[in-house]
Amino acid sequence: MTSTIPLRSETRQGIAYLRAGTGMPVILLHGVGLRAEAWQSQFEGLSAGHELIAPDLPGHGGSAPISVPAPDLRGFADRIGEAIAETARVPALIAGHSMGAMIALDLAIRRPDLCCGVVALNAIFQRPDAARQAVLARAEALAKSDDSGVEAPLRRWFGDCPDGRNRAAADACRNWLSTVDRTGYAAAYGAFARHDGPSPVALRGLSVPALFLTGAQDPNSTPAMSEAMAALVPDGRLRIVDGAAHMVPMTHCETVNAALAEFFAECRGTEGAA
Repeated sequence: MTSTIPLRSETRQGIAYLRAGTGMPVILLHGVGLRAEAWQSQFEGLSAGHELIAPDLPGHGGSAPISVPAPDLRGFADRIGEAIAETARVPALIAGHSMGAMIALDLAIRRPDLCCGVVALNAIFQRPDAARQAVLARAEALAKSDDSGVEAPLRRWFGDCPDGRNRAAADACRNWLSTVDRTGYAAAYGAFARHDGPSPVALRGLSVPALFLTGAQDPNSTPAMSEAMAALVPDGRLRIVDGAAHMVPMTHCETVNAALAEFFAECRGTEGAA
């Protein structure tokens, strides 16, 4: 996937970033096994008027892994929070996809000094028992194997025979999953599997605007999960994208970018009023 806009790359304190644009700072956090390039369509569509900053999560892309064994999601969030404080004007908007959404929400809840608005794309909330057991089993298998099991997640995300934009997205994800550091990937997937999303109490206390967006056909980060979280947050909004599944930022980028732009503008207006 080739960008048509200039992206600035840098590495600070062991975290690699891509940056583009100027204006309101927006942090973009990718999902487990991927890398900052997963946000290419958002760089293309949103860098006018926003400074987009996409780090590789620890143990992914050019970022060093977390040094402690079996880190939890809070460990990933703390590491990303340190990076945000160092590299961005804060408070910033924080948007994340999948595991990145869980990190974004954790930061919005625990570090309101860093965050003026949060977007959770395809986020998890209170998995049903069968889904919880299945993701834990995948994490355990990944931790015991040298094989990242590339094709299984691709089938969950894109189906057996993706075409058009889905095929291009699947090919990009195949490349990232095939080249990700196995140890870093397994550590991140374990943290993702053991975390069940923010608590209802934490969501009720969220002090910044929040947008919850997922695909209507996502079987794991379901519309019901996003709906439940949006209903708990005092300033929560919900968007379900018809015809989309888990990789909605890549496969339905125009719809996602329009929703993000609208939300960012609302947050800017709120910030100005305050």
